[in-house]
Amino acid sequence: MAAVHIDICVSFCAGVREDMKKMVQIPILRPRTVAAKHTKLFGVSLCELQEQGLLEDGVPLVVRRMVEHLRKHGETHEGLFRVNGNVRAVEALKQRLEAGEDLDLLSESDSCTVASLLKLYLRDLPGGLVTSAVQQALIDGDGGSWLELRDLLQQLPDVHRGLLRYLCRFLALVESNHDDNRMTALNLATVFGPSVFQ
Repeated sequence: MAAVHIDICVSFCAGVREDMKKMVQIPILRPRTVAAKHTKLFGVSLCELQEQGLLEDGVPLVVRRMVEHLRKHGETHEGLFRVNGNVRAVEALKQRLEAGEDLDLLSESDSCTVASLLKLYLRDLPGGLVTSAVQQALIDGDGGSWLELRDLLQQLPDVHRGLLRYLCRFLALVESNHDDNRMTALNLATVFGPSVFQ
């Protein structure tokens, strides 16, 4: 019986060896490399994007594109920002945007995927949207007046302040539809707090 097992193992190994020889002989077909315009958009500081001309009115073009899509097609979507999009779809969209592809977000994704992509963008922003010095001042503050809060936010770099203003305006619109989307100010703060304050 042991001889039968040995014969089976020898036959199996011989078969594997023959398959490997055949695989080595098959030419490897590599995809043609086309010089693609690859611009890193995620995980890049706002100042770098500004230097590259990828900001419009202080807002990254990629963020503007996602927000405009959500404004048109997702503002009333129940659970917007709470329901996560497909992780693979989010990563694929990110890669395609950075490859410079002209995407039609409406036909190629759903609102939850675009919302997850926006959260990812903010999470990947080096140093966060609200810088550590301003964060600490907010924490140390006594929850004072709106004027004190405004003065603290004035300490943010212009590009950070511009994006924060744009984001807050959009989130106010989302909150105004909370009867449909179930995203109250508290829900939005819970979702966006970790992304904005790192």
